[in-house]
Amino acid sequence: MLLVEDHAKLALTLAAGLRRAGMAVDVVFDGDDALERVAETAYEVVVLDRDLPGTHGDDVCRRIAAGGAGSRVLMLTAAGAVGDRIEGLAIGADDYLPKPCDFSELVARIRALGRRPGVGLPAVLSHADLTLDPSRRVATRDGRQLTLNPKEFAVLETLLAARGAVVSAEELLERVWDEMANPFSQAVRTTMSRLRAKLGDPPLIATVAKAGYRIGGD
Repeated sequence: MLLVEDHAKLALTLAAGLRRAGMAVDVVFDGDDALERVAETAYEVVVLDRDLPGTHGDDVCRRIAAGGAGSRVLMLTAAGAVGDRIEGLAIGADDYLPKPCDFSELVARIRALGRRPGVGLPAVLSHADLTLDPSRRVATRDGRQLTLNPKEFAVLETLLAARGAVVSAEELLERVWDEMANPFSQAVRTTMSRLRAKLGDPPLIATVAKAGYRIGGD
């Protein structure tokens, strides 16, 4: 997801909390940088302040909605009157949350936007005897609940959402670790090793040489 908030301290605090909740978060502080990012990356969700320096948040929202990339926009702004909410939704926002807000509600709304029908995924992801419920943050295999940390859960969710397609290590870094990740680190390989151990046998994650990983077993 992309967080667009000009108050740097608030933006970094929110981003840290969202990362602890298992989300991959990129952060920018003005509307111009926001437009550059959404042109480069197909974010699932953009959390957007309205009163931004550079390009105004309303114009950012309009351009995201018109771009057709499928990014969902959650406006998070101090302008919380009923008229403000109606206007925000009218220009293309998918949800609207006034500041200050309860952090757990923000997390729940972001996850709900990611599950909207337009994203094209079922509410519960599954393969063979493995199921993963993103809203409840629960994964089970053959009825056994798996104890996964946020990165392991996010990697598994990404692989299941790909529906058997290969997901490269670079894409996993982008979607699970965000812009803070070191592209030369062993984070993906290490997390994949732990995840495979927790999933157990028979193997469910295959390594595709020089391409990446997919759900389907070796």
